Amino acid sequence: MKKFYLFLPLLALISVAFKGADKPAYTLFTINGKPTTYTKMLEEAKKADVVLFGEYHNNPICHWLQYELTNDLYKVYGDKVVLGAEMFEADNQRGLNRYLSGEIADTQLRRVVRLWPNYETDYRPLVDFAKEHKLQFIATNIPRKFASKVYMGGFAALEALPDSSKQWIAPLPIAYDSTLQCYKEIFMNAGGHGGQNLPMSQAAKDATMAHFIYSNWAPGKHFIHYNGSYHSDRHQSIEWYLKKKNPALKVMVISTTTQDDISKLNKEDEGRGDVIICVPNTMTTTH
Repeated sequence: MKKFYLFLPLLALISVAFKGADKPAYTLFTINGKPTTYTKMLEEAKKADVVLFGEYHNNPICHWLQYELTNDLYKVYGDKVVLGAEMFEADNQRGLNRYLSGEIADTQLRRVVRLWPNYETDYRPLVDFAKEHKLQFIATNIPRKFASKVYMGGFAALEALPDSSKQWIAPLPIAYDSTLQCYKEIFMNAGGHGGQNLPMSQAAKDATMAHFIYSNWAPGKHFIHYNGSYHSDRHQSIEWYLKKKNPALKVMVISTTTQDDISKLNKEDEGRGDVIICVPNTMTTTH
C-alpha cells in the first residue's frame, strides 16, 4: 500500500498556495538565468539518459521536487526508470536490496545500511517509491572510510585495498584533472592544505558515483541520481567521469541555490545547471 509522508503533501500545498502569489516557495531558471517552469524541466528530463539532481541536503523544496520529478518520469517510462543516490554507499547495496524486495522491514534497514540522519524525512520517500514500484535503487557512493584514505594518502591508498574492497569503488586507476573548476575551488578554499588529496577524495566520490550510475544504465533506461549539487554543478564532477565512459550520454543537470530575492537569478549562479532551483534563504530546513 502506498505510504504518504507528512512533509510531501504539506510542501505541495505550500507550492500551490504560493504560485502566482507574492511569496513563491521557489523559482526555476534555465542555464542562462531565464525563468522557466516545472513542465519544461520535466520535458528536458524525459530526453536525458541520466538526470543528476543536485540538491542542498537540508532543503525541503529540493526533496519535494525530487519526488515529483521521479513520480512524473515513472508515469512515462515505468520500470525503465532507475534511481540512485550519493546518500547510500556502494557496499550497502545488498542491505538496500533486501529492503526493496521486502525481505527485511524498515526497522531492520537501519541495522544493515548506514543511513543519513535525515533519511526518514528526505530520502525514505524516494526509497519507498522504488520499493512500491519495484524499481532499482542504486547505492552509488564510495564507502566513506575509503574516501578518507584518499584524503590521507591520495589515490595510491586505494591501490593497497584488497580486491574484495575494490569492488565498491571506481575501477583503478582513477583519472583526475586538477584544473577542473570543481577541484580547483576545493584546493583553493583549503588554502592548499594537504596538497591535492582533499580534491582527490572528492574526485574519488565523483568517479565512484559515475561508475555505479553507468554500470546500472543501459540504452532506453532513464537514471535519476540524487546528489549534493557540488557533485554535478557546471556539468563537471560526476558528469566529467560519465562522459569519459560514454561521450554521447545525454546528461541533464539540475542545480540548487538560495537567495534573498528569487525573482532573478544571481549572475554568478548562471551555468550551474540546465535548470537551477532558486529557493528563498528563509526557507525552513529539514535538519
